[in-house]
Amino acid sequence: MNRVPASGEVPERLCQALGRLPPARRRLAALSGGLDSVVLLHALAGLECAPPLIAVHVHHGLSPRAEAWAAACEALCRRLGVTFHCLRVDAAPGRGESPEAAARHARYGALAAFMQPGDGLLTAHHRRDQAETLLLQLLRGSGPAGLAAMPLWQPLGPGWHGRPLLEVDRPQLEAYARAHGLDWVEDESNQDPALDRNRLRHEILPLLRARWPAVDATLARAAALQAEAQDLLAERAREDLETLRGEDPGTLSVAALARLRRPRQRNALRGWLEEKGLPLPGRARLESLLQQALGAAPDAAVRVAWPGAEVRRYRDALHAMAPLAAPPPGLCLPWDGRTPLAVPGTGVTLTRDGVMRCHGLDPAALPAPVTVGLRRGGERLRLGGRTRVLKKLLQARGIPPWERERIPLIHAGDRLAVVWGLWTAERP
Repeated sequence: MNRVPASGEVPERLCQALGRLPPARRRLAALSGGLDSVVLLHALAGLECAPPLIAVHVHHGLSPRAEAWAAACEALCRRLGVTFHCLRVDAAPGRGESPEAAARHARYGALAAFMQPGDGLLTAHHRRDQAETLLLQLLRGSGPAGLAAMPLWQPLGPGWHGRPLLEVDRPQLEAYARAHGLDWVEDESNQDPALDRNRLRHEILPLLRARWPAVDATLARAAALQAEAQDLLAERAREDLETLRGEDPGTLSVAALARLRRPRQRNALRGWLEEKGLPLPGRARLESLLQQALGAAPDAAVRVAWPGAEVRRYRDALHAMAPLAAPPPGLCLPWDGRTPLAVPGTGVTLTRDGVMRCHGLDPAALPAPVTVGLRRGGERLRLGGRTRVLKKLLQARGIPPWERERIPLIHAGDRLAVVWGLWTAERP
């Protein structure tokens, strides 16, 4: 028969885990009102010489009992003498988004927005949560990054997010709650068998525990080993990226990337995208990116996109960015040269001082009418005593096509006077 550890082990494990977390200016305890978070808050409140403790409840508004849950959390905080905050969010799922994912994104978005620099957010994820997460990621075909499951802590907003109960099992939390006479609320969605995590929790894992009683600890250990493997892969990616940097900042050299074996190519690309804060593609999309980027002719227009990111190739360089919106067609804005002018689709706001500083001319003194637009094709610019084709000038400068389409052009009368940030036309 398995021994259920005494409730005193929860504070001991909690203190050990807190010692491995970064220092915190304030500790924010995420309080749902369920057993796990109630035990975490109660144990934190019992610690001595701790940073200020604040309980934060996220009100999703998804359950008819949501108001009662918030009231129960507030009442518990009054009894414990802990400051309480309730954050109300809109957790309605977007198109193609699951309700669970929408609620999670809304919850952590609200918590990150509430945090101040140096805050540590603490959640009550425990060993069984870790086991469930590992199995879910395995069933989704995840690699080491996904199979590493949940780390002890990670950056979040202006602070960090810690999980100090990851080495504590659910029966220990239950024993602690009974020993201290704690009350908690039950979320009916935790019993919904349509949710993958609930199916694992209530049907699959009990069968595994019946055959292998230590399965939760075993899966947690497997997740830790995957985390070590992921650390090594990340270290290798950082090393490879130092030899893959392109001539332009933030780019990768296609020729250098082609010299690596395929697994290292994939690993380096993942590290590069993470470095830029962009979402990672699935394996099939990543393979498509490699095939197109490495196999295309040098002058081919390569673009591979997925939700939240896209990678483009120009000459020997790969560029990664958030998806670019199409530039507005036929843009032609009148400008008096004095009032700041935001140029749609470019992220540029033209000002009189900016043009004078960058191009040495007063836009308010240019021959009327002064208009601002984007390339349409066929533009010419007078430089070095002769008229040049703008497209060839941009190609010679090595400016990628998608950037050429988003450079503001200032026309004075019927002539091109300024290519923003690059050239000032000579007077005829």
